[in-house]
Amino acid sequence: MIISNTQNIYFSPTHTSKQVAEAIVRGVGTNKVATTDLTVGAIPETILPASTLAVIAVPVYGGHVAPSAMERLRNLRGTNTPAALVVVYGNRAYEKALIELDWLMMEQGFKVIAAATFIGEHSYSNSNYPIASGRPDEDDLQAAFRFGEQIAQKIAAAGNPDTLYSIDVSRIPRPAQPFIQLLRFLGKVIALRKRAVPLPRTPWVEDENLCTHCGLCVKCCPVGAVALGDELHIDAQRCIKCCACVKSCPKKAKVYDTPFAALLSQCFRKQKKPQTIV
Repeated sequence: MIISNTQNIYFSPTHTSKQVAEAIVRGVGTNKVATTDLTVGAIPETILPASTLAVIAVPVYGGHVAPSAMERLRNLRGTNTPAALVVVYGNRAYEKALIELDWLMMEQGFKVIAAATFIGEHSYSNSNYPIASGRPDEDDLQAAFRFGEQIAQKIAAAGNPDTLYSIDVSRIPRPAQPFIQLLRFLGKVIALRKRAVPLPRTPWVEDENLCTHCGLCVKCCPVGAVALGDELHIDAQRCIKCCACVKSCPKKAKVYDTPFAALLSQCFRKQKKPQTIV
């Protein structure tokens, strides 16, 4: 079976899912590649044919697919279109995110033939509390490239669409999780909630003199929570805490200091590895 087109589809406010998706697409090595960047906004209803491979990569927020990504993916439809699904999480856990993505894409007419879980630097990661800092790294991207090669080999080995078999994403290997670290994290979360520690609703500008009103935070916000000319404020009703505005600011004017950053950094230092199923 020959598939010559790949549609690279991702939601990636801080570019981790984008990096993984692009490495996978390079590994697949089809002649034609088109990109659908869901980060920049909703897309019109789009139908992909069975002759196209869809590589779909999204971040995990709190154990679920980022809600904005789920919403925007609903305008994407397949016609028994083969798909490789990827969830990128911040080294804690992806919980049911991959299964959620699988259910949605099957409902939308896609045939899931491969899936993967990769690690990306956590949205809350900072210099004081690094959480999977620098991920995906070179090893991750090489693993993503090899995953793309495996997808291409599976497609080439299938004689026709009927023998290009779908996979059960629940069978993907789960990353090792030290039990003591998990218990420590859960205990500290419960303690935070008992003390009713307030959690910030949005990032903020700590030193207004640092902000040059360059507008980069406006451009990178996937949900329009920052307005041009009013960069010092963030709309709490829209903000999804992706921290794209924090990580993109050249002057480090914006911060997001949440107690969860310290907990995640302390309890999940052991770096997990990507897992794939084809």
